[in-house]
Amino acid sequence: MSETGVAAQERPQQYDVVVVGAGNAAMCAALAAHESGARVLVLERAPEAEAGGNSRFTAGAIRFAYDGVDDLRALMPDLTDAEVAVTDFGTYTEEQFYADLGRISDYRCDPELADTLVTRSKDTLMWMASHGVRFAPIWGRQAFKVDGRFTFWGGLTVESVGGGEGLVESLRAALDRNRIDLWHEAAGRSLLTDDAGSVCGIRVRLHDAGGRAAARAAAARMVDVQADAVVLAAGGFQANAEWRTRYLGPGWDLAKVRGTRFNTGDGINMALEAGAMPYGNWSGAHAVAWDYNAPEFGDLAVGDGFQKHSYPFAIVLNADGRRFVDEGADFRNYTYARYGREILAQPGHSAWQVFDASTEHLLRDEYRIRQVTKVTADSIEELCSRMDGVHTEQALATISEFNAAVDRSVGFDPNVLDGRRTRGLSPDKTNWAMPIETPPFAAYHVTCGLTFTFGGLRIDETGCVMDTDLRPIKGLYAAGELVGGLFYGNYPGGSGLSAGAVFGRLAGASAAAHATG
Repeated sequence: MSETGVAAQERPQQYDVVVVGAGNAAMCAALAAHESGARVLVLERAPEAEAGGNSRFTAGAIRFAYDGVDDLRALMPDLTDAEVAVTDFGTYTEEQFYADLGRISDYRCDPELADTLVTRSKDTLMWMASHGVRFAPIWGRQAFKVDGRFTFWGGLTVESVGGGEGLVESLRAALDRNRIDLWHEAAGRSLLTDDAGSVCGIRVRLHDAGGRAAARAAAARMVDVQADAVVLAAGGFQANAEWRTRYLGPGWDLAKVRGTRFNTGDGINMALEAGAMPYGNWSGAHAVAWDYNAPEFGDLAVGDGFQKHSYPFAIVLNADGRRFVDEGADFRNYTYARYGREILAQPGHSAWQVFDASTEHLLRDEYRIRQVTKVTADSIEELCSRMDGVHTEQALATISEFNAAVDRSVGFDPNVLDGRRTRGLSPDKTNWAMPIETPPFAAYHVTCGLTFTFGGLRIDETGCVMDTDLRPIKGLYAAGELVGGLFYGNYPGGSGLSAGAVFGRLAGASAAAHATG
């Protein structure tokens, strides 16, 4: 149960399992450990108003393998016959999921981690549903209505009801129902180990809630919590500007952070200090097109609304007035996580997404929020002149060349890779190439929004953290964004939440078995 405001000296300091973090992966770990008979404590660095980690900032899409509509109806019993009748849900088999993980990561992903994610994804979502998490089809974002029928595409069909907020609230309610202790403003600082190097607890910096900020800072104290196992699920290091620049490279200190300000690599750092093996793509990250004037960190009032993901139906121009990516290279959820890096590399670390009226109806809801950076015009000339910092004449020339290069003999279909392309450009647009010629026109200013980092810790098949000699560190487990080896350079949309849940459940159960066994 939540213990915000309880004095530090009143809190018990002995548990079977301590989970560091309170997002999707962490709460799944806590629930699994509790189910296995362990007494569990969850530590959340953030205050209660900002709790939930990066999970709370997501739109809630979650990727999993399913063999058809019967699997979906088992997960979503509210799905009606009328909805099924007008929808092609297709299938997304384990083979397809595994192939996507390989293809999107240039076949660098750890095959054992990938196999665990894929084969346990459906069962884990059903387990989450048993704990009160509700799911629904991603109408409108992953299926467009064409000729009266929805068709899902890109292997991504389901989201948590209420998005990331709904997911976190449901899991938090499950913790409360199971009387699992949760401490807010409790930051893990270092792992406690015995003479053999096994983890036997964690040192925690606590703030007693209430009062003025200065008084609360003075009230901070260190507490040692004894535990037979610790699960680290505190996210990546995307909110740490120094680490971003060190590992991702120059310029990454200028990226916006899509989610929580508390994911600064603390969990990773604690494990490395205890001898853990760094693993995965430490120079890689999930980074997307994000509103140019979004704040430094995520805003819970806006959530995921600063993202701008309808670019497959646009052209994207940099400050020089030139295109620099193939906007239609693949379905959005296979390209969006790497295009943020491309935008960051452009002059001024920004770009403009340009649409005309022919595709305006396909724009996602995030383009209609109040806090959006956009310009509109009734002519291309006026639009280009209004795009701040863009070379107007070159932008006009680029749009003219693009329009002339579109193969108009091929029909446009947003639900498939339609092959409607340009020819003779560099780069060509290979799908959904619609000329920019029907007024009114709109352009949206975007920069790089960093979601999470790909580098992290190496784990074995039980979720146990490995040391630099590739031996298990007894009593130490990990899940979520701080597990390395699964994503390299890119990411299939919705895999983060499913990986967090799958490996959180695995790590929690393994930690409990270690602690109680």
